[in-house]
Amino acid sequence: MSARDRILAKLRAGAPSENRSEPDVAGWFASHRPVETAVQKVARFRSCIELAHAEVHAVTPNNWLGKLHAVLHARGVDKILVAEGTAHGDAALDRLPPQGIECSTYDIAIEAWKSELFNATPASLTAARAAIAETGTLILWPDEHEPRLMSLVPPVHIVLLDAAAIYNTFFEAMQAEGWKDGLPTNALLISGPSKTADIQQTLAYGAHGPKELIVLLIGDEQ
Repeated sequence: MSARDRILAKLRAGAPSENRSEPDVAGWFASHRPVETAVQKVARFRSCIELAHAEVHAVTPNNWLGKLHAVLHARGVDKILVAEGTAHGDAALDRLPPQGIECSTYDIAIEAWKSELFNATPASLTAARAAIAETGTLILWPDEHEPRLMSLVPPVHIVLLDAAAIYNTFFEAMQAEGWKDGLPTNALLISGPSKTADIQQTLAYGAHGPKELIVLLIGDEQ
């Protein structure tokens, strides 16, 4: 008998003799997590993600582009990567260039513009699918319009989030969004700027991704 066969035999011997019932996950969350109002969820989300060094700005559907311009101008950023073919990306393409902000798009294979993306793209704009109040976490759902690298490479990552899409918990988000019916190749949970403390336990931001995470929160009345 080979080592592989011996390992598999031990695993089979240790397997339960009968099927066990599935845990009542929904019941557990119902009894252990508070259900908050929309205003409370927004407040908790902001508190948690700001504690993780993200920056949050309350905006409206009509003024978020103005705030985006102000955020970029304050940092001296005159170029941003946007997703052509999305409502927010197309709006940025229409409004920002006349105001002095160059907009680039992710419309060719990465091999053809890798150097520009990594060395000459200071900021990017993406939209969040939803967010989690309990942990202050953004949920991004990369697709052909907004590939994963848009949220991973540029030093400043700006995310547009609708306050109506903030859920109490990760479990609630998965249930409400119907994750069981179809997952993308890559679902992202982002709770702040990229950071690491691997070296000498000294916390550093931007080691493996954006140094700054900025949330434009549509519908936040605070």
